Amino acid sequence: MRKTDSKHWTRWLGVENRCVVPVTRFAEPNPGNKTADGRTPNAWFARDAQQSLMFFAGIWVPQWTSVRKIKDGLTTIDLFAFLTTEPNGVVGPIHEKAMPVLLTEPDEVEMWMTASWSEARALQRPLSDDKLVLLPDGTT
Repeated sequence: MRKTDSKHWTRWLGVENRCVVPVTRFAEPNPGNKTADGRTPNAWFARDAQQSLMFFAGIWVPQWTSVRKIKDGLTTIDLFAFLTTEPNGVVGPIHEKAMPVLLTEPDEVEMWMTASWSEARALQRPLSDDKLVLLPDGTT
């Protein structure tokens, strides 16, 4: 979710719908590294080589009722989405469109979970290049 000014998302931006998703790494397809059989492998990104904990800034929508699959009909489920932003210099060469909003410091998590949207929206920014690494190929 990148366009937080969209009317669709504005109703979910309050603290009551925010969540964090713990991650140690995330992947983006790496089209510049296709295999001989035509597969597109993932490039993996982490906070550091030790894959230290970080968090996606997310939006949680409990008990959303909709038709997600015609064969299932109307269903009620819990959903979440995570915020994205423009890519930093580490992710950009692999995925030029977007990257997840990553929270790496306790005060960022606290701000995301408790601040008004006018304050918390400042977190929707690319992580600085020095706080993210591209893991070596074959890292899973």
